[in-house]
Amino acid sequence: MESRKIRVGIDTGGTFTDVVAVDEESGAVVTTKTPSTPADPAQGFLTGIEKVLAKLGETGDAIGAVSHGTTVATNKLLEGKVENLGFITTEGYEHVLEIARQSVPDGYGNSYFWVKPDRIVPADRVRTIGGRLAFDGSEIRPLVEDDVRMAARFFADRGIRTIGVCLMHSYANPSHENRVRDLLLEEYPEATVSISSQVLREYREYERSITTLVDAAVKPNIRNYVNNIANRLREFSSDEGEARDIPFYVMKSNGGVLSAKEVVHQPITTVLSGPAAGALGAALIASVAGVEQVLTCDGGGTSTDVTVVVRGEPALTTEGRVGAYPSKIPMIDVVTVGAGGGSIAWQTPEGTLRVGPQSAGADPGPLCYGKGGSEPTITDAHVLLGRIPPHLLGGEIPLDTELARKGVEQLAHQLKLDFEACATGILEVSAWNQANALRQITVKRGLDVRDFTLVTFGGSGSLLACRLVDILGLKDVLVPLNPGNVSAFGLLTVDVRNDYVQTHVCRHDRLEIEELQSGLDALAAEAERALADEGFGESERKYARSADLRYLGQAFEVRVAIGDGPVTQELMDEAAERFHQAHQELYGYDFRGDPHQHVEWVNLRVSGIGPIKRPTLNEIAAGIGAESAVTGTRPAYFDEWVTTQVYDRARLGAGDVLEGPAVIEEFSSTIPVHPGFQARIDTFGNIRITKIADSNGANR
Repeated sequence: MESRKIRVGIDTGGTFTDVVAVDEESGAVVTTKTPSTPADPAQGFLTGIEKVLAKLGETGDAIGAVSHGTTVATNKLLEGKVENLGFITTEGYEHVLEIARQSVPDGYGNSYFWVKPDRIVPADRVRTIGGRLAFDGSEIRPLVEDDVRMAARFFADRGIRTIGVCLMHSYANPSHENRVRDLLLEEYPEATVSISSQVLREYREYERSITTLVDAAVKPNIRNYVNNIANRLREFSSDEGEARDIPFYVMKSNGGVLSAKEVVHQPITTVLSGPAAGALGAALIASVAGVEQVLTCDGGGTSTDVTVVVRGEPALTTEGRVGAYPSKIPMIDVVTVGAGGGSIAWQTPEGTLRVGPQSAGADPGPLCYGKGGSEPTITDAHVLLGRIPPHLLGGEIPLDTELARKGVEQLAHQLKLDFEACATGILEVSAWNQANALRQITVKRGLDVRDFTLVTFGGSGSLLACRLVDILGLKDVLVPLNPGNVSAFGLLTVDVRNDYVQTHVCRHDRLEIEELQSGLDALAAEAERALADEGFGESERKYARSADLRYLGQAFEVRVAIGDGPVTQELMDEAAERFHQAHQELYGYDFRGDPHQHVEWVNLRVSGIGPIKRPTLNEIAAGIGAESAVTGTRPAYFDEWVTTQVYDRARLGAGDVLEGPAVIEEFSSTIPVHPGFQARIDTFGNIRITKIADSNGANR
């Protein structure tokens, strides 16, 4: 029997499925891409494994583990395809979804009125049940089991098979919700049920309700998809003629992975699965290159995902949302904008040019794919301006430039622009869309965007890098090796991770050491059980403790780390001091030393971490001059048509330098270097793009 030496990372995007495999014996890393198959995402997944195994000269017997980033949950929520969903809550609270929160997005925008978005569950599909718990979990009134049975029959009669349950104060005591779940499944075995005490043991009933309902909504899709993949993976290996289960992990939004058998019970944790993997892969690559202040820009076929990385760690949030739905689970703080290679350019009724959020996706794709696309896209503009070659994936996918030209010329005629102005305008609008997303994760969070290096990856992530430097005043750009596969690579760099939370509201000066120790120990015990189930030995398990703190009277909290070891007064005071400091950094002030302003603890958190071996990033050979990598020239448009040298990235070595206008091509991506910019290859093979300084030292 061959040793299980190959680990595979697979990221399924809207247009392409990216694959990276690492041989843990030799350290060899192999990458490939294959078109995604939206009608059956599993098919693109399996095709990707076949391609990467063929490049390695291996069979499925050599696969030791597979890690996967999926957009199944994300797409369902972004497309608003949440239906056939029921909701059970405590008697008297049937309007919790309607009341929601008073916050209004973007200060009403350009309208005088703002209408709340549609409820995730219509009012006529909400059932209430008798019984009530107090805030501390004590029972005020017992659960009325007949109400639960009546609710089960109500949903069964209407064919509503997916049900979310959120009872008042169940974060403090899950007994009522556990009993409701058991009764529902006893009365209605075909139902899929999510209960809030398993999804989010945290107070704030609206967010807890929505998060539980989102979990319920995506659970059937994730369960069917993951089980399908796991079963079909068995086809890739056999021991003496018998199929075996290949260890299969799914990326979570919090920056960890979880085994497929467990993720079907926690489907909401995958809502930002793909973007999280890319941010982590880029963070590791940048850290090895010596860059700690990073903005990541992951450009795919449908959208671009951006996030901020400080000191090697992507920013986390529990205030995220996917589409119209807030999801109060720990997730990497990602902002997504509809500016991918397949984003469609169109004319508004007012006669202006817009790009996205609609996308041609993988099927039919941009006009130049020749698969039936009918509207011009960002990719069409790039190929017509000579920024990308007339093919993708090293020639696997030829591009029809004439079809692209007809579409862009038609749009140019509508806008009363010449052809070049229209194509350039498409790219300019897209660049500003991306720039605005990058501002959201920096300027709106009190960070100076000019202090950051932009790490661009994904098939389309690097195409507008030079314009983003101009628009935002960024320090420079780092483009990793195989940028189209950074998300898949990221899947091989992350640990198994589970997060547990428990609301525990108490003023700092009244907090008891024993109570805090007990609460953290209970969460750690849950984390320990999960890591044991994942196969990690006692010596391998790691834990990270934190808490959400605020000033008494504030509506929202700031998360701070809690030190290791037994709880002491000194440890609690250190956490409070971290809160003061974090509050100062975030908001510009704190109340440290003010006897009238008290610190309040709100939530306790423990993360259980199972370390996974990371691939090694190796230095590349020294270059012999960028001229040796020139493969030819072609006309490209940078404010005017210019003869542009084309470079093969595979031939560039460490220390090689080139100046724009230039285009650097590789299998998974293309990097246009604009006039006035310089590209240098560092020791790890990354391309470092900077603006060239003039004789006075100013950038030009």
